[in-house]
Amino acid sequence: PLSPSHIVKDSDAEDAVEQLFLVVVAIDFGTTSSGYAYSFTKEPECIHVMRRWEGGDPGVSNQKTPTTILLTPERKFHSFGYAARDFYHDLDPTESKHWLYFEKFKMKLHTTGNLSMETDLTAANGKKVKALEIFAYALQFFKEQALKELSDQGGSDFENTEVRWVITVPAIWKQPAKQFMRQAAYKAGMASPENPEQLIIALEPEAASIYCRKLRLHQMIELSSRAPVNGYSPSDTIGAGFTQAKEHVRRNRQSRTFMVENVIGEIWSELEEGDRYIVVDSGGGTVDMTVHQIRLPEGHLKELYKATGGPYGSLGVDYEFEKLLCKIFGEDFIEQFKIKRPAAWVDLMIAFESRKRAAAPDRTNPLNITLPFSFIDYYKKFRGHSVEHALRKSNVDFVKWSSQGMLRMSPDAMNALFKPTIDQIVQHLSDVFDKPEVTNVKFLFLVGGFAESPLLQQAVQSAFGSRCRVIIPQDVGLTILKGAVLFGLDPAVIKVRRSPLTYGVGVLNRFVEGKHPPEKLLIKDGTRWCTDVFDKFISADQSVALGETVTRSYTPAKPSQLVIVINIYSSEQDNVSFITESGVKKCGTLRLDLTGTDASVPNRREIKTLMQFGDTEIKAMAIDVATSKSVKVGIDFLNY
Repeated sequence: PLSPSHIVKDSDAEDAVEQLFLVVVAIDFGTTSSGYAYSFTKEPECIHVMRRWEGGDPGVSNQKTPTTILLTPERKFHSFGYAARDFYHDLDPTESKHWLYFEKFKMKLHTTGNLSMETDLTAANGKKVKALEIFAYALQFFKEQALKELSDQGGSDFENTEVRWVITVPAIWKQPAKQFMRQAAYKAGMASPENPEQLIIALEPEAASIYCRKLRLHQMIELSSRAPVNGYSPSDTIGAGFTQAKEHVRRNRQSRTFMVENVIGEIWSELEEGDRYIVVDSGGGTVDMTVHQIRLPEGHLKELYKATGGPYGSLGVDYEFEKLLCKIFGEDFIEQFKIKRPAAWVDLMIAFESRKRAAAPDRTNPLNITLPFSFIDYYKKFRGHSVEHALRKSNVDFVKWSSQGMLRMSPDAMNALFKPTIDQIVQHLSDVFDKPEVTNVKFLFLVGGFAESPLLQQAVQSAFGSRCRVIIPQDVGLTILKGAVLFGLDPAVIKVRRSPLTYGVGVLNRFVEGKHPPEKLLIKDGTRWCTDVFDKFISADQSVALGETVTRSYTPAKPSQLVIVINIYSSEQDNVSFITESGVKKCGTLRLDLTGTDASVPNRREIKTLMQFGDTEIKAMAIDVATSKSVKVGIDFLNY
């Protein structure tokens, strides 16, 4: 094989194609709640957030809808969001056990090690359905809602072809999960393998980062004691300031349209070339963080450290609450209750959700959680004694029974439910701050739904407030949505990323005694070859510019070879020598068929292989130099 040559391709050619879409619609498909927002390419500074949803819970603002989906007993799509939840809830228990109800199912893509098109999800009644179908139903629902809203607004039918779709995924998701989202979107009819650029998969913290750059000072709340923000003194910034600021926003926000000023926000006017900031995106399922650096004059972003994080979302708090219930009422009862009375269990978790949002560091009065009647009733049948008795007997002293049929939790008890999750977030952030690439961070932006929690805000501020300024955008739950729209309007804003994996191809090299292991020796036509060599294109965590192409030239072992197969491999490890090492996965095949080309075979055939990086997805291509016949492939992590 010849030596590799680097070519960086010019990105101007692509810009001409971009203008075909009339509107960009971004979907924030979250673990606990989802929503969409859009912007017309003619007026990119206006971002419209979707219509308010019917339904909605006390104590929860419903700009987004819960990520819940209901299928009929025949496995056909029935409803999504509040509608699904309420319909399921109102079904008679004898009927409801035949319906398939799914919630918080997005985490499955993060937790499944060997994700494929065949992966299943389990409904509340224990029945299994293909994950791809559920995700496609959900995306199709949003596609139809958005097109309907756009058509109503414009007075004429809006075609799918006029829309560029953006779907957000956590940056820490492995490649198969990102690809899975794209497949589901194809199934939902948003785009097609023939027309892949109609859909962009955006990374959540990146989207948040793009939005945070546009912020003006009155659009955020600074959690530090440096100076009054908006004229509120620091002492009340966290509690009262937050509420006042929220009021101020609410009054100015009867409309669902947000003006994103086309200036670099005031916060940026303080940022100089080379400044660094961290975006911590804390949602329902995962928390992930990216470290970006500003490149002026246009304010392009460069990723300094690969996205990291983990399953430390607010679901962890729900899980702790469930553990507490198991401790008081017995695990056997809770398991049975969830299966036998699934709707009542959903009710109980909704009641918990609204109290969870009322938890705050300085709270002194207890939080009451209403137990559904069927919980009290079923417990008596199951155990033969009352819920009250169970609470007295459990000696969990900070949870009491109130005569109105409620669980009374002391603020300390509630804070204890948050502790494990918040500790993990703080710990993870500390680890990131200790990395050599992450010195001199100026700002920490806390975004995502979980960032609304005053307990998380306080923990992050007290742990890192001395190292950098901690800042929260005002509609913190919508930050990602708005950033994703901006990203769809200008996907080239992030110029340099870090590769999450090492990529290369499997090749034969001339066997070198002493350098190559003897078991890799292959003798073919008298030539001694070393097999299974991993020829590296790019290393994990290496910087790659947007659209950067790495090219290698290879010669087939026999010039007369007519079908040339090049296998592409990936690994999380940096230093990989052979494709047989553990952790190396095949993720693509380039099959170049040269039959039927000119019979005069050059005595030395050259095959060029190119891989293009820097986008959220990767493309590869092989070209036969003599005949310029070529073949392209997207990297595939699901089907190998």
